Amino acid sequence: MASSYLPADPSGGVGGDWFDVIQLSGARVGLVVGDVVGHGIAAAATMGRLRTAVQTLADMEMPPDELLAHLDDLVLRLSEEQTDEEATEAARQGRTGFLGATCLYAVYDPVTRRCTMARAGHPPPVVVAPDGQVSFPEPPAGPPLGLGGMAFEAGEIELAENSLLGLYTDGLVAAADRDMERGMSRLGDLLARRDCRNIDVEGGHSDLDTLCSSAVRHLVPAPQPDDIALLLTRTHALGAEHVVSWEVPVDPAAVADLRGRATRQVESWGLGELAMTTELIVSELVTNAIRYAEPPIRLRLIRDSRLTCEVADASSTAPRLRHARSTDEGGRGLFLVAQLSHRWGARYTPVGKIIWAEQEIP
Repeated sequence: MASSYLPADPSGGVGGDWFDVIQLSGARVGLVVGDVVGHGIAAAATMGRLRTAVQTLADMEMPPDELLAHLDDLVLRLSEEQTDEEATEAARQGRTGFLGATCLYAVYDPVTRRCTMARAGHPPPVVVAPDGQVSFPEPPAGPPLGLGGMAFEAGEIELAENSLLGLYTDGLVAAADRDMERGMSRLGDLLARRDCRNIDVEGGHSDLDTLCSSAVRHLVPAPQPDDIALLLTRTHALGAEHVVSWEVPVDPAAVADLRGRATRQVESWGLGELAMTTELIVSELVTNAIRYAEPPIRLRLIRDSRLTCEVADASSTAPRLRHARSTDEGGRGLFLVAQLSHRWGARYTPVGKIIWAEQEIP
């Protein structure tokens, strides 16, 4: 990934645009770009609150459309909380008291190569396929944040490995002549140049930093009329050698067999130091699923920058971390998982939920 951020007022060094890259469970990545109405300190302060909210909502494993709905509520509350002084400053800058913003939130899954995204009044992303073909996939258009009363919808696309995915704010593509479509076309042409698509087999990507700065330099005039943010990412996929999964029979006797399979798989990945903790985590999560969840149940191990253990089931009942008393005979399963893992949690799917736990790779 590479990024470029240029506020319209270089002396202040801050603006209302923002972007973020958020690590999610299951080796997934959250990508966000947003634009707050206005410039300067006031816009930057609002931007900071929205960025923090997105990070928090993403950490709660919210899908893109639900995340934008909660963010819309937050912008409405911030508008209601505006002081008279802030309203006066907005009027001085020729703005209404409306505290609006646009945002695009995408989640990329390297196992399935699917990218799910939703947007609130924001331009669509740009995608450059490995063969140089440029597209601007448009998830369902949602209203800008702060209007309220309208729903957001998510769209999904499949990305070939080594695709270039770009998220940007309107200041980048409309800076020269205020023509959005022409600016988007210029951006796509710059990113698709053959000399910028050379894939380094060892490094995995061309120099994205150079590509990012070059695109901004060619698109943005001087003086710069608006805040600008550009986030470029090169997608990778996790192949079969990094992911393994097994169906879980609804039988307590199956736990021992799955424990053994998981241990052997971790050792075959060269992660023998994590074999014992993985065995315990698998045992607790699978046992809980067999006892309390609904079939079908599936166990999955993912080796990426971390080792992830996931157990999926068809139940929507949320797990609860208990602190068992010394006299209790049970209730320590999730507490044990929390102690053994770097982090753990749950996320909901259209057919149930997934309990996951990550371990740091030594």
